[in-house]
Amino acid sequence: MVLCAELPTPAPGGGALRAVRLAGGAMNRMKVDEEEYWHSSKCKAFTFDDDDDELSQLKESKRAVNSLRDIVDDDDDLEKFSWSGEPVGSISWSIKETASSSSNAPEGRDSGLQKGSSSHVAFPKQASSYSISSFFKGRNKFGSFQSLSDALSDTGVKSYAPELRRPKAEYKDYSSDWSPKDTVRRMQRGKICSLERFRSLQEKLMLLDEAVAVHDGNVITAILIFLKRTLKREILFQELEVRQVALRHLIHFLKETGEQKLLLDLLRFLDRTEEVALSRYREHLSIQEAEKRREFLKGCIRLPFSSEDAVHVQDHYTLLERQIIIEANDRHLEASGQSEIFRKYPRKASILNMPLVTTLFYSCFYHYTEAEGTFSSPTNLKKTFKIPDKQYVLTALAARAKLRAWHDVDALLTTKNWLGYTKKRAPIGFHRVVEILQRNSAPVQVLQEYVRLVEDVETRLNLAMKYKCHDVVIDTYRDLKDRHQLMAYRCKVERGSAEEDKIDSILSNLQIRWKN
Repeated sequence: MVLCAELPTPAPGGGALRAVRLAGGAMNRMKVDEEEYWHSSKCKAFTFDDDDDELSQLKESKRAVNSLRDIVDDDDDLEKFSWSGEPVGSISWSIKETASSSSNAPEGRDSGLQKGSSSHVAFPKQASSYSISSFFKGRNKFGSFQSLSDALSDTGVKSYAPELRRPKAEYKDYSSDWSPKDTVRRMQRGKICSLERFRSLQEKLMLLDEAVAVHDGNVITAILIFLKRTLKREILFQELEVRQVALRHLIHFLKETGEQKLLLDLLRFLDRTEEVALSRYREHLSIQEAEKRREFLKGCIRLPFSSEDAVHVQDHYTLLERQIIIEANDRHLEASGQSEIFRKYPRKASILNMPLVTTLFYSCFYHYTEAEGTFSSPTNLKKTFKIPDKQYVLTALAARAKLRAWHDVDALLTTKNWLGYTKKRAPIGFHRVVEILQRNSAPVQVLQEYVRLVEDVETRLNLAMKYKCHDVVIDTYRDLKDRHQLMAYRCKVERGSAEEDKIDSILSNLQIRWKN
C-alpha cells in the first residue's frame, strides 16, 4: 500500500529535524494497521463459552418475540399482514398459502427422507399450537386468531379458497326434503332432483298433478316414467284414467318408444278397441318377410277395426297375396327367357310389399294385354280394389307411354257410346295427356292429335307453341279469324316450309271474314 502525503516545507534549523520525526511516526502506524488487517478474521474459533453460541442467540430472539405477546393485547381490530404486504386471512393470501403448501409438501417429504437416511439424529416432534376447540373457535392455544387456511394446513386437510367452493344450495338437491311443488319447479329449471323419496301413492300423484299444472311436457314425461317404474300397472292405469292430459302423454311416449305390449294393455284397460286394433296392425311394419307378413295381416282381419279401416286391412292382405303370386310367376318367366318384354325390359326391383299404384303400374307395363281373369291383369286389379277411372287412366297412360305403345294410348283414351260412335275422352284432362306424352318423347303427330282436343283456347295455343305444333296454331287462329296474329305467326315459321304455304293460302281466302 502506497500512501502519498504532502509534507510541509521544512523550516531552516530545528524545523527539519521535527519533520523527519513526524514522518517516521506515520510510517510506523501504517505498518501496525496492515498487520492487524492481515491477521484478523470474521470466523471465530471454537469456544466453550455459551454466550457466543448462535443457538443461544436464537433462543434469546425467541424469548423476545414471545415477550411481545404479553405487551400487545390480541384485539379483533388488530389487522395482520404477511411479508408480501397482504392482510393475513384474506382470500388472495389463502390461495397463495394453499398453492405454496401443496407444492412444497412433496419436496419437504423428499428432503426429510434424504436427511433421515444420511443422519441418525432424531429430533423430538414439536407439539402443535392448535387444539380441536380452537380450530372451530378461531383461536390457538396462545389466544391469537388464525385464518381458515392456517387451520386446515395444520390439520393436514386440503383447503380451498372460499370462492372456489361449490354453493351450499347445490348440495340441497340431493339431501333436502323438497315438496312436490318445489321439485317440479326445480325440474323445470333443469336441476337434478331425486324422485325416489316420494314413496307413497299420494305423494306420487301430487307430483304428477303439479307437473300437469305447469303444462311442461318434459317434466310430465319424466314423472310418468318414474311412476311406470314404481307403480303396478293396474294402479297406474286407474289413476291415469281420470287424468287425461297425463294419459295422452303416456300413450304418445309408448308409441314413440315402441312398447307395444304395455300400450296394448293400457288401451284394453281403457276399452279403446279400435286403437288396440290399429296398434296391433302397426306391428306389420317390422316384419320384412312377405309370407310372415301375409299371415300376420290375416290375423289382423279379425281385430275390432272400424268399418272403413276393416276394408283397408282386407285390401292390404289381398294385395300382398296377389303380389306373392305375381312375383313367383314373373321370376320364373324372367329366368326362363320365354317372355319378350322381360328380355327387353328386365325388372329392376321386386313387386313385394309395394303400394297399390305401383302394383298397377307394374301390371300395365308387363301384363297389359292379359285377360281379366288373371291375377296380374290391370283390369282385374281395377275391379278388385275399386280403383277410380282417373287413377287408372293416369297410371296406365304413364306405363304405355314409357313403352312408346301409342296405339295402346289411343285405345285407352277412346270410348264408345251406346250408338257405337267413338269419342276421345280423358278423365285427367287432355292437357295432362299432352304433358305425359311429351315427357316420354312422343312424336309431333301424336302430340298434335291430343293438343287439338284441349278445350281452353289459350291453353291450347300455349301448348301448341311450346311443343311446336304449328298446324294447331294456324288452325286455331283461322277459327278465331284473327288475321293479325296469323300474319305475326307467319314470321316465326321457316321460310318456304309447308306451314308458311298453309298460312298464305288461308290469308288469300276471300271467303273468310276476318275480325281485323
